[in-house]
Amino acid sequence: MTEPSPNDPATVALELERIRRTIEVGFTRTDGALALLVQRHDQSDETQKDHARRLDTHDARLDTLERGETERQKRSDARLDALERARWPLPSVAALVALCGLLLSLWQLTSR
Repeated sequence: MTEPSPNDPATVALELERIRRTIEVGFTRTDGALALLVQRHDQSDETQKDHARRLDTHDARLDTLERGETERQKRSDARLDALERARWPLPSVAALVALCGLLLSLWQLTSR
């Protein structure tokens, strides 16, 4: 058997067809890889948007806590105010008792 001549038009056409298929397969692989990268990029974008939403939510909750606007903080402040109002006469009563004790001691001292 003899080798076909490299300049034979049929051989050239056959080699061109093989090259075309090789290039086509390479482009198909490249397209598949690009599609996968695009899909992963879209997923990363969605994840980033989700994290941004969660961060905004946490930031708003933290601002509310720092301002003291939660119901629990309001109840605690109201309770503290009520306790302080109920406690105010104690120092006054203690001062009056001390003053009465001083006056009784002075009266007792002067009556001797």
